[in-house]
Amino acid sequence: MKRYTTNKDWNVVIKRLIRNGWIYQRGGKHGRLVPPNGARTVTISNSPSDRRSLKNFLCLVKQIVRAD
Repeated sequence: MKRYTTNKDWNVVIKRLIRNGWIYQRGGKHGRLVPPNGARTVTISNSPSDRRSLKNFLCLVKQIVRAD
């Protein structure tokens, strides 16, 4: 399995988004996810440390999907 971050829960979510047409671009300390419509990118830390970071990320993804 390809690792996108050091957190296994994040990897599962990112893998699911990629299967749904999102594009992952690797950076130095951060990766980027580009939605299928290309409207707005989401930046992801390679080592997320905040306990709420996944929940905040999921809310942001929902906002982007709803705006489409």
